[in-house]
Order: sequence, then structure tokens, then C-alpha cells
Amino acid sequence: MSIIIWYSAKTIIFKNLSIIYLMMNEMAISLYRQLVDLDHQMLLAVNGMHSTYWDTYMWLFSDRLVWIPMYVALVYVIFRNHSLKAFLWCAVAIGVMILFTDTFIASVLKSSFARLRPANTDNPLSAMVHVVNGYRGGRYGFPSNHASNCWGIAFFVVLLFRQKWLSMFMAAWAMMVCYSRMYLGVHYPGDIFVGMLLGLVGAWTVYQIFVRLTGSHIQTDGKHLYLPIYVGLLTWLCIIAASFFYRI
Repeated sequence: MSIIIWYSAKTIIFKNLSIIYLMMNEMAISLYRQLVDLDHQMLLAVNGMHSTYWDTYMWLFSDRLVWIPMYVALVYVIFRNHSLKAFLWCAVAIGVMILFTDTFIASVLKSSFARLRPANTDNPLSAMVHVVNGYRGGRYGFPSNHASNCWGIAFFVVLLFRQKWLSMFMAAWAMMVCYSRMYLGVHYPGDIFVGMLLGLVGAWTVYQIFVRLTGSHIQTDGKHLYLPIYVGLLTWLCIIAASFFYRI
């Protein structure tokens, strides 16, 4: 009798667990579909607010080569505020971070998730996406390399110097880069968000390694910390001005 009772109880428990699993699975699928729909709606809202001026502005802002002067200014500031040994280790740390936020994402994660970019012609959504200068990006876009790279750099600079105005500028620059990628129709907001998180993880990890290897301290009162802000703002103003006269 006890064996029959035990068998019946086990059957009931397994049956209830199966029902709970199916319910949770359905809820997860429903939530995922809602998030995907929201991702599409947000992308189309940003991408839909376009004009000739903003097409040029976002195109220029998204171009990595445009920001080389600011990158040089950041390298100079790091060099001026650290010993040669610390500077070299910092260069290695940044290289490792970019290897993670750029190469690893492009080579491994994007092909693994295989999420088509919004503007990709194989994506049914592409018919509703405004394409700028014929640019559609690569095939896959999740997560975003631009987001992980720019936020990785921004977070690393914030951790390295902890200077209010420099931190605010780097955050504003990274947010504008990410917005430009959505405007151009090559990334969903979800691509951007995950890319930002990966940038944070990469920056935090290499910063901790850098501190342990060099024993460097936070440089809140370092030399020439405003230089990247001035160079970055000047570049930003040039983009604003050029967008009035230059048409892509």
C-alpha cells in the first residue's frame, strides 16, 4: 500500500512540475516576444526621425576615424599622468579590452547569436528602415561593437581619472555614438544595451588588472585632464558645422 501511495504522490508531483515548467516556458516566450517588439518599435522611432542634416550628422559622428584627435588627446593625458611603465601597462590593458569588446564580439558572439541587423535586406523589418548613404553594416549586429568599444573606453577613462567633467563628457560622447548607430538603422536598442554592458565588464576587468600590476592611484587632480574634453568638443562642433554644408 505504501508503495502505491508513494508512486501516486511522485506521479502527481512530476505532473505538477511539468505544468509549472510549461507555464513558465510560455511566460518566458511571451516576455521575449514583447521585448523584441519593443526593441523594433524603439528602433523605428529613432530611425524614423530623420532629415538630410541629421543623416550627415549621424554618419559623421558614427565614423571612428573622425574621433582620432580625441583618442590622441586621451593617450597624451594618460602618458602625462603616469610613469612610463604604468603608461605601457595601460596601453596593454586598453589593447586587451578592445580585443574583448571588438574582436571577441565580432568573431564569436555575433555569429553565435546571428541576429540580423535592422537594415539587412534579409530582415523583413528592413523595408521600414531608413538607410543612410546605402550603409547597412555587416550581416549580424548583436551585440554592438561600437557600443562595447566606446563604452569600454569611456568606462576605463572614468575609472582611471574619476574626474567629474571628463567622466560626463565621455558618457555623453558614448551615448551619442550609440544613438547614431540606431539612427543609421544598423543596431537595435537591445544590441546597444548589451554592448554597453560588455564594455563595462571589459573596462572594469582590465582596470583591476592594471591597478594590481602597477599600483597606480586615481588621478583626480592629474595634468591636462581637460584636454580630451576640449578636443572632443571641438570635433563635435566641427561635425555640427560640417553637417550644414556637407551632404552624404
